[in-house]
Amino acid sequence: MPPDGPENESLKGSLILADPSLREPTFFRSVLLLTEHSLKQGAFGYILNRPIGKRVGDLLDRDILPGDVHKRLAATPVFMGGPMSTEHLAFSALGWSEGEDRLQYVTHLSAQEAVMHQMEGFQIRAFVGYSGWTGGQLEDELERKAWITHRPERAVIDLGSTDHLWKDLLRGLGPWHKLVADEPDNFWLN
Repeated sequence: MPPDGPENESLKGSLILADPSLREPTFFRSVLLLTEHSLKQGAFGYILNRPIGKRVGDLLDRDILPGDVHKRLAATPVFMGGPMSTEHLAFSALGWSEGEDRLQYVTHLSAQEAVMHQMEGFQIRAFVGYSGWTGGQLEDELERKAWITHRPERAVIDLGSTDHLWKDLLRGLGPWHKLVADEPDNFWLN
């Protein structure tokens, strides 16, 4: 295809859903927000539906996050963002623009910047690690049908929907996807 073909369109700001056939444990039934994407530079994003059962206050004490910053961020949920750089904790702000009907996000925030975005009404999430692809790698995986691209929906910012986010988004793609979404995790054991 020519250089201006669909495979060169940026997926920045899009969601990718793990195809039901993708059984690799890190990405099994995952929903990722691609915060960066280009054919040459690769892609970068975070898994939105892998809470690790910890809060920022469990991982960072008042010596690291002083006073009001600790108080405001202590209850922030921590998610597994992906398998890369899992020794790092990163803050992101997620919000929904009613006027534009689209997801707004800011990543790579300091704790102080996260508090500022929180005060502006954004939902703050902390991520341990991130997901990344080298140039052309994600395109190869998309071609092999490992991922399903999806436009972000308001549900991605709802912390109450993380457990069933993958299924809910997949169900909305059509009847076949609805059937697949409702299959048990290990359907071969039935």
